[in-house]
Amino acid sequence: MSVETVTRVEIMRSGHIGQWAAVAGALLLTGACTQATGLAGVSASSPSTAAATGTPSVTATIPGPIPSAEHQAAEEPPEGGDPVKVPPPKLSKYKYTFPVKGCKTTYQRQLLVLPKTTIWAGQGCSFVAPIGGVVDEVNIQNRWSPATDAGADREGRFVTIVGDDGVRYLGGHLDSVAEGVRPGVRVKAGQLLGRVGRSGNARDTATNLYFAISWKTGPAFWWVRRGMVKPWSYLDAWQTGNRTYSPREETLALRGRLGETPRCAVQCSSKKTPQAGKTPKPRKTRDNDDDVITVNPSTTPFGQQ
Repeated sequence: MSVETVTRVEIMRSGHIGQWAAVAGALLLTGACTQATGLAGVSASSPSTAAATGTPSVTATIPGPIPSAEHQAAEEPPEGGDPVKVPPPKLSKYKYTFPVKGCKTTYQRQLLVLPKTTIWAGQGCSFVAPIGGVVDEVNIQNRWSPATDAGADREGRFVTIVGDDGVRYLGGHLDSVAEGVRPGVRVKAGQLLGRVGRSGNARDTATNLYFAISWKTGPAFWWVRRGMVKPWSYLDAWQTGNRTYSPREETLALRGRLGETPRCAVQCSSKKTPQAGKTPKPRKTRDNDDDVITVNPSTTPFGQQ
């Protein structure tokens, strides 16, 4: 082989070697970049070459336990809108009102001695008709005396009405009776009947209204007038907005079991009359009948309203 030919071969070989060196350098450069950053977000390290020792580094955030609905409500109560006022159910065709108007009141909600309640209210507060009806009895004189404690006089000044529902309502311990209130007069629910006081056997207590529910009887059966039906559930309803909650059915049922004029069973006896030799105090004489208990004789019999 001639020297010229050998020279050409060497030149060709050196050219190929340079090309291969360039390609190898490019591959080495690409590999270095791949190890540093990865390609398209994929790690260049093979899973098989990962370190087998030590705790793996976790970079993702692991969510905690999801709190219960009750826990969330306790921590952050949801904001609600204004309460929706639902009208009370209409339980009867009658409409009632609380018997003390325009004053702050409290009253007993339990049976102590008699099925009645004491509505504590300030002196002079308005006693109003709890329902429309007809005035039945009126007593404008305070006859009660601790010396005798007569049962018929214990409520002092009082007014009773027989409502359009056929039920009798009594307001006692009054300071005064409203002008024009007399037996046979028709009144509307909420109409003034008298003023709260402490007449009768309430003279040593705070001012209050003796409130009782019963049925119509004659004045001789005063123990019926002073209360037969527990009134506080009805007072609760009338005071909180359910003005159609009626004691009519309960009163009718009780009267059916006991009769119109049952015998007195609780606090029936008066104290003994003064002993012989002692001069009793004379009772006040009356020039007219305006200050005595009067009865409306034309009231429709109970249960027929």
